[in-house]
Amino acid sequence: MSTSTLNYEPLIFSPQTGEPAPLSDIQSEILDLKTKRNAIILAHNYQIEPIQRVADYVGDSLGLAYKAAEAEADVIVFCGVHFMAETAKIVNPGKTVILPDIAAGCSLSDSCPAEKLAAYKAAHPEVYVVAYINCSAGVKALSDVICTSGNAVNIVERIPQDRPILFVPDQNLGNWVSKQTGRAMQLWPGSCYAHVLFTEQAIERLRLRFPEAQVVAHPECVEAVRETADVVCSTEKMIGFCRESPANAFIIVTETGMIHRLQREIPEKTFIAGPTNTCACNECRFMKMNTIDKLRDCLRDLTPVIEMDEDIRQKAYAPIQRMLDWSR
Repeated sequence: MSTSTLNYEPLIFSPQTGEPAPLSDIQSEILDLKTKRNAIILAHNYQIEPIQRVADYVGDSLGLAYKAAEAEADVIVFCGVHFMAETAKIVNPGKTVILPDIAAGCSLSDSCPAEKLAAYKAAHPEVYVVAYINCSAGVKALSDVICTSGNAVNIVERIPQDRPILFVPDQNLGNWVSKQTGRAMQLWPGSCYAHVLFTEQAIERLRLRFPEAQVVAHPECVEAVRETADVVCSTEKMIGFCRESPANAFIIVTETGMIHRLQREIPEKTFIAGPTNTCACNECRFMKMNTIDKLRDCLRDLTPVIEMDEDIRQKAYAPIQRMLDWSR
């Protein structure tokens, strides 16, 4: 196999030197508005770098869920996708939760409509539903416990052995968790459109070009990609692995926004974006719907606001709280 098969130049984030660039006028305006509104800005690891820089907390779904539950501010600005902002509202019904772009959805969440899960449960009342947090409030309300990629193994290990498990909606994460725990599970046929674009061939071609780099992959990737990685872990655990590893270069096989945080926290190392067969990196079009201008506007106008039926919220709260309790 030859590296000449690459039809793009790899996207390489070299070690950082010097101080970060000063904040832009709009970023400074956002910080002023945050103070005025008594708001907290939560941002997922996949958000664009200008948003990450003004956030109070940047993290994965588990860390964001904890921060949302602990928030004392009047307003929670959630820079992520719709189901994440819904989660913040579920654990904070009395607070105003806003999302910079209300249309920022998720293909994985969409793959498991609540009505289809309800029909499955009606036909299989004995099943214990473990829902990856990347799902709608309606699906959470039908679940027994929620999990994230960072705690899914621990969550599944706590479920009684005599209960059959249905894992929704990500079949790739579910397959990985099943192999890690040795627990047989029924897997909902859903997947993240961005993570399934990574291929074993694309990663191996890049590895030939950078043989010193370790491959770090997210468990939402397909099994062939996971098997070629040096480590498979959640985005939060990527930070610790890359920091502690003796390697100086890493191929990061997840959404490219993760590399901004890796660069900030481990500036002395090199990070290479995991490629697809056609592109040097892989961005989630939904995560990137949030822009710095939309963040400013939503803080200024306090819209768009996340709202939901109170009955759904209460039913969704129980499995989220169970996750938080089991993960402490």
